[in-house]
Amino acid sequence: MLKRRRLIFSLLAIAPVIAIFAYVRLFPIGEILRLSLHKWDILSKNKPFIGLANFQELFGDRLFHEALINTSIIAFGVLVITVPLAMVLAALIFYRTRSRFAGFYETTIFIPHVVSLVPAAMAWKWIFDARLGPLNALLSVFGIEPQAWLFDPKLSLISVIILCSWQALGYAVLIYLVGFKNLPKSLYEAAKLDGASGFQSFWHLSIPLLKPISLYVGVATLVSAFNVYAQVYVLASDAQGAPGRQVRVLVLDMLENTFRNYRVGYAASEAVVLLVIVLILTFIQFSLLREKGARK
Repeated sequence: MLKRRRLIFSLLAIAPVIAIFAYVRLFPIGEILRLSLHKWDILSKNKPFIGLANFQELFGDRLFHEALINTSIIAFGVLVITVPLAMVLAALIFYRTRSRFAGFYETTIFIPHVVSLVPAAMAWKWIFDARLGPLNALLSVFGIEPQAWLFDPKLSLISVIILCSWQALGYAVLIYLVGFKNLPKSLYEAAKLDGASGFQSFWHLSIPLLKPISLYVGVATLVSAFNVYAQVYVLASDAQGAPGRQVRVLVLDMLENTFRNYRVGYAASEAVVLLVIVLILTFIQFSLLREKGARK
């Protein structure tokens, strides 16, 4: 009877939280799924059910293919840069700066993660400016000709990847620092007694032991990068002639179909595709972690 009362009390205690979560998170997902199966035009009162017609049109849409490819390039580019660099920076902070300045280094690296996206993107837009940007001025010192960072399609993608990596790095370093602080010191002491160098200990001990952290950081970074929007909208907008069409991403394509073309159902089908991508990445994360746990 006591256990039953505790169970009922626990359920009642968390019920408001579950209700709010369902309303804020689950209900919008269900609504998006419903809209994706309708020809939902803002300007029309008639919103007929059309089944999977939106998805059939979607996979034949050249602009959608372009947005999906660009988003994937940005996401995996950010992943390749962020994960190894964050691990190395976290190792340097943890092992080389065990002083009163360690907190300063951690704060400096983490600040870009909490800075508002729009001001940060505007600052980087100035850095990448073809005529007045300091990046081209720095390259000219080494004899490299100025580059049209925000005009060339490939360079525009690289610019967005750099900006997104800069913003994602702080959170990844913070997570890795937590991982380094929880590694068993006895293993490193034994490796040092056996004559292992610092690099050997990092390569053969830190990297394998931090595999769960790397999986989490990798998937979190990838999922976040697939939702890129503000960086592209500000950094690669048409204000300076940047190829907005060629830096088209999924979220930007959804907003354009919703508010410019008034095709809410079609945009909802794009959101469903993005949701499926996020779910697949999350499933891969849990599968890899479960596999590691089973081996243990």
